[in-house]
Amino acid sequence: MSSRTIRALALATAALVASTAMAACGSQEEDTKTAAEAAAGNAPEASTLKLGYFPNITHAPALVGVNKKLYEEKLGSGTKLETKTFNAGPNAIEALLSGAIDATYIGPNPAINGWSKSKGEALKIIAGSTSGGAGLVVKEGINSPADLKGKKIATPQLGNTQDVALRAWLKQNGLNADTSGGGDVSVLPQDNATAIQAFTQGTIDGAWVPEPNYSKLIIEQKAKVLVDEKTLWPNQEFVTTHLIVSQKFLKEYPGTVKKLVEGHIASVEYIKANDAEAQKAANAQLEDLTSKPLKDEILKAAFANLKFTYDPIASSLYTSAKHAEDVGLLDPVDLKGIYDLTLLNELLKAKGLPAVSDAAA
Repeated sequence: MSSRTIRALALATAALVASTAMAACGSQEEDTKTAAEAAAGNAPEASTLKLGYFPNITHAPALVGVNKKLYEEKLGSGTKLETKTFNAGPNAIEALLSGAIDATYIGPNPAINGWSKSKGEALKIIAGSTSGGAGLVVKEGINSPADLKGKKIATPQLGNTQDVALRAWLKQNGLNADTSGGGDVSVLPQDNATAIQAFTQGTIDGAWVPEPNYSKLIIEQKAKVLVDEKTLWPNQEFVTTHLIVSQKFLKEYPGTVKKLVEGHIASVEYIKANDAEAQKAANAQLEDLTSKPLKDEILKAAFANLKFTYDPIASSLYTSAKHAEDVGLLDPVDLKGIYDLTLLNELLKAKGLPAVSDAAA
């Protein structure tokens, strides 16, 4: 190789190294700039925020926040709020994955499945929302786990949060249930309206359901409580609903996400300070969405059985994932990084409130 060629190669290599260093430097400067903007409240904001939630009382912070226009108040005139409702977690996750929505209120197991399906790239949990409000109600004559052998029990959907809870509880009590309705106990996933009708007709013996169907079955159908799920958890707290956001949207518009979390905190605080008015607002939103408001007695019972909180109760999420693995409904998944509570804790600190944790225990 000639000395001229060697010199040319050396110059080319030097140029490549220099350009790579400049690119890296530029990337670091960009990240630093974005972080500084976020801290100063100047982070990029979206012209539209597409928010999902369910027409269900376990999503009361969303119902109240939308009804009372608390999100719009925090977002300001620069960002338009568009809402979309879902009846099942998997549908909401698909919408998030496709970009049809930017954020959504959702249960823990669909969030875990979305994280697993996307290999940890689709979403982040950014706040808690609701704890409690689920359990197993049964007909008279069933007084223990052993009495369930040969019985039919409904859940809202195969692999959903309550379905996993039931199957894990059965296994812990020496009973098995397969995904085809066989085993010691026949677990029959079906929508909540069908489950209530089936219990009324006597074609099922019980159901593990969330509010308000839990209270509906107790009050209207005289079902008895065999398991109040909160009694199975430390401090009687477990995540029922939390708020997740698309990682892409969070990265592009951290300013908008921060304002979404502000609206969420405002909604939770409104519910805590105005129980009766919050119940009315949630029910009005349910009526607007479904034309079927809850009866006052059921609404009051459901609210009393739920705790609304921005704490995601992270330890219960990790336990739920383990339960899903144990009953064969989830492949082993690494949940490290599923939470990003940075904006939530920043806002809580500004209010003089304690930070919340994403720890597994």
